Amino acid sequence: MGLGRRQIVLALWSLGFSVIPAAAVAQDAAHDHIQMNMPANGGWQLMQDGIVFAELNHQGGPRGGREFVVPNWWMGMASRDLSRGRLTFTGMLSLDPATVGKSGYREIFQTGEALNGRPLIDRQHPHDLFMQLAAVWRVPMGESTGITLAGGPVGEPALGPVAFMHRASAADNPTAPLGHHTLDSTHIAFGVVTAAVDRGPFVVEVSLFNGREPDENRWDIEVGRFDSLSGRIWYRPGDEWELQASSGRLEDPEQLEPGIIIRTTASGSWTRRNGMAISSVTAAYGRNNTDHGARSAMFIEGSRHGGLNTVYGRFEAVQVETSLLQTDAVVEGPSVEPKSPVFALTFGGVREIVSWHGFEGGIGADVTFHGVPDALQSVYSAHPISFHVFFRVRPPGGSMGRMWNMRMSQPTAGHNMAMPMNHSMH
Repeated sequence: MGLGRRQIVLALWSLGFSVIPAAAVAQDAAHDHIQMNMPANGGWQLMQDGIVFAELNHQGGPRGGREFVVPNWWMGMASRDLSRGRLTFTGMLSLDPATVGKSGYREIFQTGEALNGRPLIDRQHPHDLFMQLAAVWRVPMGESTGITLAGGPVGEPALGPVAFMHRASAADNPTAPLGHHTLDSTHIAFGVVTAAVDRGPFVVEVSLFNGREPDENRWDIEVGRFDSLSGRIWYRPGDEWELQASSGRLEDPEQLEPGIIIRTTASGSWTRRNGMAISSVTAAYGRNNTDHGARSAMFIEGSRHGGLNTVYGRFEAVQVETSLLQTDAVVEGPSVEPKSPVFALTFGGVREIVSWHGFEGGIGADVTFHGVPDALQSVYSAHPISFHVFFRVRPPGGSMGRMWNMRMSQPTAGHNMAMPMNHSMH
């Protein structure tokens, strides 16, 4: 099912969202109307988060290149108590289709999704205009127990770790993990319903959703059959730790490779706030079992926010489809079996240089070193080096801080799943 551009505009107005172009991200209206508001009369509580990276992206080796792109996203949340439980509406938008383009941004060794009937290779696809349109209702069933129902035309099922753009450990990293399509690519599903039960430190979730990945038309909504199923369990032994294990059966997720994928993931994250300083680390492992073999990925990433400075890093080990990267085409049969390990190590940092009406602007850079298997060195070279130089803008975070370590179906009352993380300059 598709929506025309006029319908999209009307939908945005009806939902009360304000789409802010990258060039006008620092308008006062956004600060006045979307900033976190905690009314004393029990009315709606509003919260927002987002990011814009204006970046020079250089990817090394023969398959790399240089470009200027502006990845971005914005998310808003409105929540209030009802006579029974708490209701939350979430919306997440991105102007990537305009500021990054249909082919996405360069990222060597990245695969996933398709463009013009061919696999998208050495590029990270752009996000859709609508990244999330969902509602969440949590009903307490006692002092330490609650039931949550969540869903919408665009949302994330209960599968994988928190999506990379929401992780505190990756908040300033402008690049998606190479293992994105083995771990958290389902964070945009066009049609999802989730039921969850939380009791004490445990949350158990089950989702029914449309497993098909978005197509190359990034401006519409493509709700399809609810043909895929997933389950996930979370365990929080304390305020700083969060562990999850999940598995899902995805029906024909890849446009060019029909078939079922069984995805299994496990992850652990640690986040600590000490005054205005915030430290966070996430480690995750994922495995895709398909009709033509299995492929695994893992990463460990971390960040440290202190004062005006942030440093971050990520190490990845990903099994890539060797024949796909060699031929730029989907290959079937025995030749598709080889899975070569690729390694990537990234170091980066950001320095805050401006704060205006709650907006935060910082200059940053990072460098990535790649380890290339023998089978791919003739195509990529032995040790390509990539880097980014960027200016990063965030909108006001509000009194509750940034929407970090949050997921669509998390309980919104009686279970503080997201630590306040506002480190604005004052």
